[in-house]
Amino acid sequence: MEGVGVQDLVQRLGSEEDAVRKMAAFNLQSHIGDPSFADVFISDGGLTKLRYLILNATGNTLAYSLASFSRLLEVDKGWEYVNQDVIMRLVELVVTHPLVNILRGTMTILAGIVSHPYNSITETLQPGAFGFRALQPAIASYPQFLEMLVNKLSSADHALCINALQLINSLMRDAISDESEMEWPRFIKNLQELGVIKAVYGLMQSTALQDLAASLLEFQALTKILLRKWREAPVELERPDHRRAMKGIHHASRPGGTAENGSEGEASANGGHSPEKWRRLGFQTESPAQWEFAEVGFLGMMDLMDYVRKNEDGFQKLLLEQLAEPTEQRCPIARASLSVTASLYEHFEIDKADFEDAKGYFTKDTRSGLDKALKPLLLQWSKLHTSGLQAFLRLWKTTGAEVEDFAKIAELVRILLEAVVGSAPRIKNVKEIEDELAEFDYQRLREMQMELLELTYEDTWGHHLRQVRDELNHEALQFIKEQRIRCLLHGSWFPNSAGYRSESGPVTKEDLKRSAPSSYRFVRLSHNRRYLHYADFDFHGDQEPGLEDLDDKIDLSTVSSVVSNISTTPPSTANSASTLKPPRQHSSTSAKITIHGYLPTAPSSSPSTQPTNHSRNPSKTSSRKESPLLTLHPPDPILASEWLDGLLMLLNQQPITAETNKLVGLVGDYGLKIRLLNVRFEDRAWRDPGGVPEVPSREGLDEEYWYDVFGG
Repeated sequence: MEGVGVQDLVQRLGSEEDAVRKMAAFNLQSHIGDPSFADVFISDGGLTKLRYLILNATGNTLAYSLASFSRLLEVDKGWEYVNQDVIMRLVELVVTHPLVNILRGTMTILAGIVSHPYNSITETLQPGAFGFRALQPAIASYPQFLEMLVNKLSSADHALCINALQLINSLMRDAISDESEMEWPRFIKNLQELGVIKAVYGLMQSTALQDLAASLLEFQALTKILLRKWREAPVELERPDHRRAMKGIHHASRPGGTAENGSEGEASANGGHSPEKWRRLGFQTESPAQWEFAEVGFLGMMDLMDYVRKNEDGFQKLLLEQLAEPTEQRCPIARASLSVTASLYEHFEIDKADFEDAKGYFTKDTRSGLDKALKPLLLQWSKLHTSGLQAFLRLWKTTGAEVEDFAKIAELVRILLEAVVGSAPRIKNVKEIEDELAEFDYQRLREMQMELLELTYEDTWGHHLRQVRDELNHEALQFIKEQRIRCLLHGSWFPNSAGYRSESGPVTKEDLKRSAPSSYRFVRLSHNRRYLHYADFDFHGDQEPGLEDLDDKIDLSTVSSVVSNISTTPPSTANSASTLKPPRQHSSTSAKITIHGYLPTAPSSSPSTQPTNHSRNPSKTSSRKESPLLTLHPPDPILASEWLDGLLMLLNQQPITAETNKLVGLVGDYGLKIRLLNVRFEDRAWRDPGGVPEVPSREGLDEEYWYDVFGG
C-alpha cells in the first residue's frame, strides 16, 4: 500500500468531476487485488462509492469501476454489496451496451455472482442471492439477455469470447447442479435453440485455442454431465414432456396409414389401439418406457424423437419398407436407435465426466494435448446419432441380417463409430464424418472387427496367445510345405529355352550328340521323395507322363543348392541364405530355377599341389565338384513359387518367395481367428435335429469331389 493514499482514493471516487472519478477508478484497478488494501478500502467506505459508480457512471469510468469490482470479488470480498439493483444493472449492460471494455467486466462479475456458491470459502449470506436464481428476475426483465450473451461468442475479441463463455458455463453449471430446480431442462433447451452449440463448436475448431482452452474444456465437461443426467433420467409416462415425446414418435409413424395383416387398419376402424403399436416401430414389448429405455433413459428417447422429427418422411417410408419384409428380417428401428445412443455414450466416455474434468485436461497445456482433449464432435451428438442409425440400417440390409443378428450389427456399428469418429482430428468437419459413416466399406469393417478381437485376446491372454500363434505358424508352415511338395509329386510342364541346353543337367557325350533342344520338359518327384525324374518332349502332351516315361533323374541327396532369379521376401524372413547362391544375371527376364549338385571328379596325382579345402565336410566334398544338374523355366509366378519353395522345403530349408510366405501367414491368421472365435465343427450341431451329420461315403466318386461341410 506504500505510496497509495486509500482515504484520498476513496474521496476522489466520490468527486463531482468525472475526470477525477475516472482517474481514481483507473488507479484502483491495480491495487484492489491486494487483500490488505481491500480491507482498508472497504473500512473507509470505498465500496459504497464504487457501487454507486457501477450503477450510474458511463464510459471509461464505468469500465474501470467494473474491473475494480470484479477484482475485489476475486479476493472474496464485497459480496455483501451485490444486490438485485447491481444484478439488474449488469444484465442491462450486457443487453444494451456495445463497448467491449465495459462488457468484459460486466460478464466477469456476473460469472462470479453465479459461481459464488461453489467458489467462495464463506457462507452465502442470503438464500437465492447468488447463483442462477439470482439472475432470473433480471433475465425476466431483459428476455433477450441469453441471446445477446450467445452472440458475444462470435465476437472478434477473444477476451470477450472468454468472458461470455465463462458466464454461460457458470449458468449451466449452477442450473444442472440444483437438484431441486426443475427449470434447468428448459434453460438448456433455450440455450441450444439460440445457437450456443454451433458457436462453441466453431470455437473448438478454431486456431486460437490457448486463451479459450480452459473455458472450452469446461463447456465440454458440462455437456457430458448434461448427457449423463439425461441418460440417468428414467422415461416416465406420468411426466407431461415424456408423454408428449412418446406420442410424437407414435404419431410420426402414421399408425392409421399402414396395415400389417389387417391389424392396424382394423384397430383404427374400431377406434382402438393396435396390439402392435410399439413393436411395429422396432421395440420388443408394448411397454418400451418400462423396459427398452432402461439402459439409455431419457437420452435415448430424445435421440429417437430427434431422428423422427428431422426425418419424418424418411421414417415413415422406412417403416413401410420394414413392414413389407418377413417378421424375422425386419430391422427393429427403435432398438437400433437406442443401440447407437449407447455406442456414442460409451465412445465419448460420458460416465467419466466431472466438474474437475476440465482442470485435469488443462494441466497438459500443449497444443497436441489440447487437440486430443477437445472433442468438437461431442457437440454434434444429434448428427452423429442420425448418421450412426443410417449406417445401422445400411449394414442390416447389406448383410441380410435377421432379428437374431441384432447384437452383431450393433457391434459393427460400435466399431464403425470408433474408427471414424475416434480417429477424426479436431478440425475435421462433421459433414466429412457423416460421409465416411455412410460410405465405409463393409469388408474393411469386418477386417477391423477381427483385428480388434485379436487385440482384445492379446491383452487378455498375452503370453498364452503368443504361444498359440507360434504353434499355428509352425503348423501353417508344415501345411504349406506339404502342399508345395504335393505339387512336385504331381509334376509340371516347363518350356525349354534355346541356349540353355548346356545347363540342363550334367554334360555328357550323349548330350553333345543331340542335334537340338526339346520344346518342353516334364519334371516329377518320385513317390519316395528321393529322386527328381524328368524328360524332354517335342510337344506339350494332353496327358502327364508317368515316372516310367521319364528317363533322367536326379538323386536329391547330391543336391547342394537351388538358385533362382525369382523375386523373394526380405532377407529377414528367409533362413536359407547359407545354402542359396546369389542368382546369376541374365539378359532374359523369364524366371529360371537352377538345381546345383556335386559330381565325382578324378583325384589329383600330386596331393601337394591341391588347394586347402574349407568345406564343413571335406571328407565328402574333396573329391566332388559342384555343377548345375537341372534348369527349369517356370512360365508363371505361381508355378515358379510352387517349385522353388517346394524344392527348398524338400531339402529342409525355409521358403523364400512372397507368394508362399503370404500363404503361410494367411493360414496361420485364419487358424488364430478360428481359435479365438472358438468355432468348431460340432458347434453347427445345434442347427440339425439329428446332431452332427455323418461323413458321406466316397464310394462311386472320382478325384473331382469335395465335402460341402457348411451347406453353401
